[in-house]
Amino acid sequence: MRRRELIKLLGGAAGWPLAAQAQQPSKLPIIGFLGATTPSIWSAFVAAFQQRLRELGWIDDSTVTIEYRWAQGRDELYAAFAAEFIRLKVDVIVTAGTDAIITVMQATSEIPIVFAAVGDPVGTGLVASLAHPGGNVTGLSNEQADLAGYRLELLHEVVPSVHRVALLGNIGSPLILLEMKAAEEAAPKLGLEVRLGVKKTEDVDSAIESLRDRADALYVCTDPLISTNRVRINILAIGEKLPTMNSFREYVQAGGLISYGFPDLFRRAGDFVNKILRGVKPADLPVEQPVKFDLMINVMTAKVLGLTIPEKILVRASEVF
Repeated sequence: MRRRELIKLLGGAAGWPLAAQAQQPSKLPIIGFLGATTPSIWSAFVAAFQQRLRELGWIDDSTVTIEYRWAQGRDELYAAFAAEFIRLKVDVIVTAGTDAIITVMQATSEIPIVFAAVGDPVGTGLVASLAHPGGNVTGLSNEQADLAGYRLELLHEVVPSVHRVALLGNIGSPLILLEMKAAEEAAPKLGLEVRLGVKKTEDVDSAIESLRDRADALYVCTDPLISTNRVRINILAIGEKLPTMNSFREYVQAGGLISYGFPDLFRRAGDFVNKILRGVKPADLPVEQPVKFDLMINVMTAKVLGLTIPEKILVRASEVF
């Protein structure tokens, strides 16, 4: 080979690594998704979230990477998963529930955090205000405590014979304490007497059994620990002839009598994630509130309990199981 041709060849080879590097795809954005319970319990939430991301051009393993972690209803796992997301250098963290958000906030003040559902983000100190959340946190409020009075009213409308309502919830959660307080304050106005139920998941069986002849219905305050045990709660409640009021559709699917809540919060969380991945700061994204409410009724549970759901309620229902 001639000397001139050899030099030309070696000169071109020197550029190979640079050319190869230029052709390599850039790193995909990473979303850290922290589920408070299990994939099966949150399957509808995940599906709604993924669908909205796809509509906005974010496809898992194609234009974005989603790292899922599941706490199985165990709050003590939140910190470890938050630390793992930090090590993975995720671009945004998505979760729901006051306890999960608080733990993630304690782990990072830099990574944007989107909460798909939080009962009272201002009252629990997650954000400075709905309009100006500040910091690295924003998302959607589900007004869980604010709706306690209306849920009791709806329960009484469906089952007029109800006068003594037991509250079932995890009092270790700041949000649940707010919801219980709101329910207790609303009860006298409705002619209802509210009794406090359980304090922790391990007490579920004995607590519900202790309500025999002491309550006419059960108001279930949603949190990860209670969600993990929703099937057992419903079985025990039916055994005690207690109609239940819940916050989410999944509880009615699992045998609860009624739920009144929000179907699209995780879908709308996808909009927040899209904006953040495209450069908008969480502090510039106001916290949003529900715009759609769904009433769910399980007529089979009503039949087992010997109840007849008023026609005016069935007409209003978004879905009847």
